[in-house]
Amino acid sequence: MTSATAFERLNDKQREAARFGSGPLLILAGAGTGKTNTLAHRVAHLVLEGAAPERILLLTFSRRAALEMTRRAQRIVGEVVKNVRLPWSGTFHSVANRLIRRNASRVGLDASFSVLDRGDAADLMDVVRHDLGLSKTEKRFPRKDTCLAIYSHRVNTRDALAGTLGMFPWCAEWEGELNRLFRNYVERKLENQALDYDDLLLYWHAMMADERLAAEIGGAFDHILVDEYQDTNLLQAEILRGLRPGGEGVTVVGDDAQAIYSFRAATVENIRNFSSAYKASVVTLEDNYRSTQPILDAANALTGKGLVSSKGKGDKPRYVTVADDAAQAGYVVSQVLQHREEGIALKRQAVLFRSSHHSDVLELELVRRNIPYVKYGGLKFLEAAHVKDLLAVLRWADNPKNRLAAWRALQLLPGVGPATAGHSFARFELQGWKALHDLDAALEALMHSLAAPETPWAGQVGRVREWFEPHLERIYEEAQVRAGDLLQLERISINFSTREEFLSELALDPPAATGDFSGAPLLDEDYLVLSTVHSAKGQEWDAVYVLNVADGSFPSEFATGRAELIEEERRLLYVAMTRAKSSLDLMAPVKYYVTQQSRMGDRHVYGARSRFITGAVMACLEQIAWSDASTAGERAGRGTHSVDVAAKLRGMW
Repeated sequence: MTSATAFERLNDKQREAARFGSGPLLILAGAGTGKTNTLAHRVAHLVLEGAAPERILLLTFSRRAALEMTRRAQRIVGEVVKNVRLPWSGTFHSVANRLIRRNASRVGLDASFSVLDRGDAADLMDVVRHDLGLSKTEKRFPRKDTCLAIYSHRVNTRDALAGTLGMFPWCAEWEGELNRLFRNYVERKLENQALDYDDLLLYWHAMMADERLAAEIGGAFDHILVDEYQDTNLLQAEILRGLRPGGEGVTVVGDDAQAIYSFRAATVENIRNFSSAYKASVVTLEDNYRSTQPILDAANALTGKGLVSSKGKGDKPRYVTVADDAAQAGYVVSQVLQHREEGIALKRQAVLFRSSHHSDVLELELVRRNIPYVKYGGLKFLEAAHVKDLLAVLRWADNPKNRLAAWRALQLLPGVGPATAGHSFARFELQGWKALHDLDAALEALMHSLAAPETPWAGQVGRVREWFEPHLERIYEEAQVRAGDLLQLERISINFSTREEFLSELALDPPAATGDFSGAPLLDEDYLVLSTVHSAKGQEWDAVYVLNVADGSFPSEFATGRAELIEEERRLLYVAMTRAKSSLDLMAPVKYYVTQQSRMGDRHVYGARSRFITGAVMACLEQIAWSDASTAGERAGRGTHSVDVAAKLRGMW
């Protein structure tokens, strides 16, 4: 395939976007319209037009997305330009990390600063919380994860703390204490020369506020492309403005109807205001290559979009009324098995839900019916305790000021608790690595070697793993399974040229598998996919079942009372519906059982039809009232003899 042929395979709108000139451009790409393909062709077009790949900045929301676009662009231009590499492609946070390290001395940091992942940041927040006496208050003080969420939201929205606490009303009474906690948290990070996720954007934003530094960094790039722009927050939008005040060479891609991450401080206003803010041209992609037209008709009625299917006709989506969540599970299982008999493998079907616990009853039914499944949203690889232990040793070697890493590494030794670890670190600050000799001579020798600048990176993870394995067996159950994770970590390390790059990339874009709660290996070649809607974004399946499409779930009860959150919930349902290629079932239970009662309790409430299922949307759906086979059989077995109860009641009086 020649590069010319590659562009001919695009539709007219995709080609217009890919071959657009150098002015600011907004590509509004509806669900399933080939967004990734279009952006990859735009990168290829820029390279073919003479743009130097190292002067293209490509910002995505995952490392995998950046690699995929680079791979596609390479394939397109391969006959003309060999070995296209985009060294400045990656997530906002990974690019920020590289830029800050390049300019560390100019922003008051050591070049060896550590990057805290979410777990480490929450642990440090907890240490500060405890030191300030906030863990022993008479009233319930917010836990570490809540504190970190409030801090992150406040930083990324650039709102006052009081405004952020509107999202966390149960914490509003602690505003003064939280302000003190966050001030001390910042001080502790500076002492440790450690940055969390939010600091990476804050430092980049601060560099963009300096006119000379902003011009220097922005001048390194001729073209800036941003994927999933609807998921950016205010800080990221202002960083982009700092890089390119006039918008020259800027292309952003996204879909305002798929903006569903306000809980991460993303704002849909960034993409809605881009055209006016930069006087940008707009190319709208509406030709959908994923779903049949009846599915798109329902999605269009929900949001006012105008998606057109390239696949043509198909069955109407179904709006299925069932008695309760048990009947909902019964319907889904029966349809899953029916589709499987029709040739649609289990892994080409997905059950989506608003909140993780909504699938509880379904999971029990799947186990009972021996249907294998995988649920997305479990423990991540780097959240596993044994993996964090090994990384703590490397992080301490990389940044000796990293008190949190030292504290964790020291407690791996037998007989060392928090107090001893604290005293040992204090001695280390005075004496260096030799202070560890009395605790563990092997650890002292290891840290001496790892911290030496002349020690090559190759083999460092293996050396730490070998030192750690005896402690692994002493500390954890299932040590053999966990040892496999550490071997996997060692294999991953081979792909990185330096320790700093390895630690930073793992913190910013972690892999998503772990043996921490590993049981028997999954031996089935096929499995049903269960996922929250948020985790399903960007995915697609032949058949999709959406659970609990009723007020309280769509929209969530926590969104009521705020118009902007209700609209985000509408977009969330749109994302769920547009994951389906050919079959879509929207489930609507009538009864919802009240929590906090015995397992056999029957207290329940009746669910109201979702406010999003308007007359226009319902006109695009096939309405079904379903009851399970046992109930249907019960009815079929009834006789025709009748009793005139009304006459008996009248006769009583």
